[in-house]
Amino acid sequence: MPKISVIIPLFNKGFIISETLQSVLAQTFTDFEIVIVNDGSTDNGFEVVSKFSDNRINLFQQENKGAAAARNLGIEKATGELIAFLDADDYWFPNHLEEIFKLYTDFPNCGMYGSRYLMKISEKKTIKTTYSPSVSNDFRGILPDFFKASKAYRVGLTSAIAIPKRVLQNNFLFNLEISSGQDLELYTKIAIEKSVAITNSFTVEYNFSLDNQLSKTPISQKKLMFFEQFHAFESNNESLKKFLDFYRLEYALQFRIAENIEKSNFYLKDITTEIPFKTKVLLSTPIFILKLLLKVKHLLKKYGIDFSVYH
Repeated sequence: MPKISVIIPLFNKGFIISETLQSVLAQTFTDFEIVIVNDGSTDNGFEVVSKFSDNRINLFQQENKGAAAARNLGIEKATGELIAFLDADDYWFPNHLEEIFKLYTDFPNCGMYGSRYLMKISEKKTIKTTYSPSVSNDFRGILPDFFKASKAYRVGLTSAIAIPKRVLQNNFLFNLEISSGQDLELYTKIAIEKSVAITNSFTVEYNFSLDNQLSKTPISQKKLMFFEQFHAFESNNESLKKFLDFYRLEYALQFRIAENIEKSNFYLKDITTEIPFKTKVLLSTPIFILKLLLKVKHLLKKYGIDFSVYH
C-alpha cells in the first residue's frame, strides 16, 4: 500500500494534463499512486493519460458530475494513508510530495497539510504568495490560526494540500450539493475541528490565469456554499468570521455585477467585518461601470497586473 495517493480530476484538460502528470512522476518521493478520474471529458485527455505506462497510474471514468464528485470517487479508490490533491492544470516541483510527507511525519495528528505555492497570474508572470504578517515566510509547523493566515492568500489551495484518508473517511468529503466552493467548504470544516500544518517551501505552481479563463459559468447559475452552517462557530472565532465575510463580500459584489441586487444584499446583510473603502465605493457604483472595470481588470491580468478589491 503506498504512503500517498495523488488524486487528479480530469475534465477537458488534454492540452495540459501530460505536463501536470509528468510533474508527479518526477517527484523525489516515489511511494505514491496516482488516481485519475476522467469526469466525462469530451477532448483527448483520456487518450493522453492512457499513453503513460507507469503502473502507479490508475485511471477511472465517470459521466460528467463535476470536480467534487471526481475527487470523492478518487478518495474512495485511493489506498494511501495520505491523500494529496492536484488539479489537472497545476504543476508540482519535484520536492512537493517529499516536503508534504516530512510535514506529515513531523506533525502526524493534523487534519490537513499545506505547501507554499506560486500563483501564475498570466502567461509571463508568476508571483509568490505569502501568509504574512500573520505567519512569517520561513515558518514551518502547525499554524496558530489557519483563518487569519488565509486572509490574503488561502492556505487551503487544493493543489497544495494533503489530508489523511482517515480524516476524509470521517464525514469529510466534497459537498455534491454545491457547484462552486466545495473546496472552500471542506477545508473550512476541517480547519475548524483540526490543526493544520504548513511547509516553508514553495513546491506548487497554481495556474490561476488558466483557471480564470475556464471559469465561464455565471455566478447566478452556481450553487454556492451555505454560510449559515458556520454561524455558531463564527460567533466564537473572530478570524473565522473575517475569513467567511471576505467570501460573502466577494459573492455580494459578483451578484451586483450580475444585476442580482437581492442576492447581493443577501450576502451583505451578514457581514459584520469592516468593509474596505474601495469595496464600499464599488458596491455603490452603477452596474454598467462595474462591468467595464471588471473587463479592465481581466485585461490587466493578461499583462501580469493583478490586485484585490476586497482588502
